[in-house]
Amino acid sequence: MNNATSQQFMRYLKPYWKHLIATFLVGIIGGAASVWMTYLTGTAIDQMIGEGNVHFSTLYKILGYFALAIMIATLSQWLVQRLANYISYQVVSTLRKETFNKLNHLPINYFDTQSVGDITSRFTNDLDLVADALSAIFTNIFSGMTIVIISLVTMFNLNIPLTLVILLATPFMFATTWIIAQKSQKRFVEQQQLVGQISNYVTEHVTNQKLIKGYQYEAHAQDAFNQKNNQLNVIGQKAQFASSLTNPLSRFIDHLSYIALGLVGGYFIIKGSSNLTVGLLSSFIIYSSQFTKPFIELSGITPQVQSALAGLSRVFQVVNQTDEPTDEHLPEVPETIQGAITFEHVDFAYQPSRPLIENFNLKIKPGETIAIVGQTGAGKSTLVNLLMRFYEPQQGAIKLDGVNIQDYQRDSLRQSFGMVLQDTWLFDGTIRDNLLLGRPDATEADIQTVLKEAKIERFIELLPQQLDTLIGHRGIQMSEGQRQLLTIARTMLANKPMLILDEATSSVDSLTEQAIQEAFLKLMKGKTCFVIAHRLATIKEADRILVMHQGQVVEIGTHDELLAIENGYYYQLFNAQFVEEV
Repeated sequence: MNNATSQQFMRYLKPYWKHLIATFLVGIIGGAASVWMTYLTGTAIDQMIGEGNVHFSTLYKILGYFALAIMIATLSQWLVQRLANYISYQVVSTLRKETFNKLNHLPINYFDTQSVGDITSRFTNDLDLVADALSAIFTNIFSGMTIVIISLVTMFNLNIPLTLVILLATPFMFATTWIIAQKSQKRFVEQQQLVGQISNYVTEHVTNQKLIKGYQYEAHAQDAFNQKNNQLNVIGQKAQFASSLTNPLSRFIDHLSYIALGLVGGYFIIKGSSNLTVGLLSSFIIYSSQFTKPFIELSGITPQVQSALAGLSRVFQVVNQTDEPTDEHLPEVPETIQGAITFEHVDFAYQPSRPLIENFNLKIKPGETIAIVGQTGAGKSTLVNLLMRFYEPQQGAIKLDGVNIQDYQRDSLRQSFGMVLQDTWLFDGTIRDNLLLGRPDATEADIQTVLKEAKIERFIELLPQQLDTLIGHRGIQMSEGQRQLLTIARTMLANKPMLILDEATSSVDSLTEQAIQEAFLKLMKGKTCFVIAHRLATIKEADRILVMHQGQVVEIGTHDELLAIENGYYYQLFNAQFVEEV
């Protein structure tokens, strides 16, 4: 973890400093109890001087203290585990909330460059790894530090030469862990990136199963998944293998120190050292084990920690993204807007090297219905994106009633538009909740009116709980046409002063479409409307039709006026579609 990441992560730990102190204090008590147990072990051994020469009275007293030490150590370990889990999951919960909040404040172009599955993986796989690693680290480090310090002080008091033997091995443990971690961390980053890619791949295939089965694409999908899974298997094995070397190598170094300790201690005892007994040497060996145990345990969770670090860096990549510029200081769009919209010399490109709209000019009168047609990639949806300020033009201005839309609050501007898109969006909840999304204060009479106008009241009447029926993954399943009718009803209920209809009836049958068109005419009356349509028969009644080609309006007029331009763009589009339908 680099310094910037460490400092950023410490910000999430600060609110829990009291819990951290409590964990540290409990760890001290537990560590002291463990070291006390070691001291009692050596003292008990020294009470057994030889056959028939055992100080039972003292030994029983020591065993009583030993039982007390076990109880204290066990209770302390349980409390440390509880506190560590609490801190870990609270920190990750805060981080998860902040990451989700960040998504709500990011510009649309961020989501154009990121896959849904990969973003989801950062919320699930990556943050779960962070929580587990934090819990493991806190559980080991707080009691471990105490044991290390007390064991070291005790060993120095018992025998300095033997302590130096143990300390000589410690730098080798640190060096081994550090070198292996440095070499393997890149593998863990690759591993988490591949996990994100697989998550995205699975998400795409779960949501598109009808298409996959319809095109008999199962075998190809399985082969592609196997390839990604095998790649993750190879990278994961390399990462885990390299990182897993730290624990056995640390144990090997530790065991070498035990051998050295036995040789040196045995030499001193044979030489008749007055301050070294068999019991003391036994205690010392246990002390040395306690001293190195935290390092051994930390080396054992190194793969887990490295995976968590890779996951944390991916989460911070989202958290550190730049928000949409704040505009709370700007005024809101007035409630009494007329709906006159002007595009003045607008230039826009999704990529600087590929300009899409150049020097675009257009004036739209209040209450006018503008249909936008053109071939795929002509820039139809781009105009809507600019109008809603999902993207900002590189040059020029878009004005609402003579005021640059950038001089209004972005959210207020978007609330002035009702939208029905080709891709229907309904969240898991009741039908009523979905309908009230744009107008929470709507009355029951208002709801029934729009349901009737949207031609979906009969469908809802037949449902077991009618408006309170759950839809989505936990509720009833609806056809795409029924879902779109609900979004249309939701837009009607919101009753915004301006409308954007992007293939709003693409998922309904022709008879229902004709009925909905009548409802739309009522809805659109007196409102400035933008209608993006591929089925040209649905836009004949528009006040003006814009024909776009390569980011420019190449023709503009009514349906009859444009058809009168023989071999014009609209003429060709209309006749091509008519021939296809025939």
